[in-house]
Amino acid sequence: MNGTESVLVVGGGTMGRDIAAIFVAAGWRVQVVESDSAARAALAPRIGDSVQAIGPARAQGAVDIVPALEQVQWAGVGLAIECVPEKLPLKRAVFGALERLAPADALLASNSSSFPISEIAEGLASQSRMLGLHFFMPAHLVPAVEVVHGRRTGEAAAQEATAIMRAVGKKPVQVRRDIPGFLGNRLQHALMREALALVEQGYASAEDIDTMVRYGFGFRYIAAGPLLQKDHSGIDIHVAAAATMYPHLCNATEPSTYVRQLVERGDYGMKAPSRRGFYAWDEASIARETARYQRALAAALRILREEGDAA
Repeated sequence: MNGTESVLVVGGGTMGRDIAAIFVAAGWRVQVVESDSAARAALAPRIGDSVQAIGPARAQGAVDIVPALEQVQWAGVGLAIECVPEKLPLKRAVFGALERLAPADALLASNSSSFPISEIAEGLASQSRMLGLHFFMPAHLVPAVEVVHGRRTGEAAAQEATAIMRAVGKKPVQVRRDIPGFLGNRLQHALMREALALVEQGYASAEDIDTMVRYGFGFRYIAAGPLLQKDHSGIDIHVAAAATMYPHLCNATEPSTYVRQLVERGDYGMKAPSRRGFYAWDEASIARETARYQRALAAALRILREEGDAA
């Protein structure tokens, strides 16, 4: 960094709010750009709620919320994180403005989960300082952050971003090639493809799939990732099992018919219009499940903190 601890977050939606909270809880000065006046008015207390959920703050940072990039106080900003909606022209426009306005030594990062940083930064002059910082929802509680190298990202920029993530209590991983889905989403989608195939083909219910992951092999993942777990159980056993199973795993290259039909009906999960997905929801059950989910994440985070793997 350039000697200061000041970050800019562009976009005050769910991800932007929670990313801002990470830095506030670590004692940084945070500026958030949010153009919508109603969202801007509600943003400060929502950031405060996320800071409280993180746990005892090491040092309380300051938050300023402004309506436009032109009103940012740029002095001392060492990192800007773009969190605007997943629209490539919009992200490119934001990065063009950041390149023009931000200090020359500031890192410029995108939280995009779908667009390669190389595409977002295409045509810009200072791509060596541009990279992906991909957080996972809820960003303030999930420790992992992907540091994504674009085709022209400088190694020094990637290492600096990694150091910043560690400094604010996250667990950064390096994605050294700008591939679709990075690491986390590729792994999640591989599992999701097989889970949907098993439900669609009548082998199991959604409830039993979720139970198997939570109380079976997924239960072990808080203690060891999949590769470390195989060192525990034996790689020879894995190879024997893989030879039997791999020919029968789903290898579809399109989303399943089952999940497409859910989307066509407007069954997106907890959100409107139907408040249905794999399960049926109403306001009361959504509130209960959200609270349970947050408690479970907080408990998992305490385990990692006890091991010294998360701040």
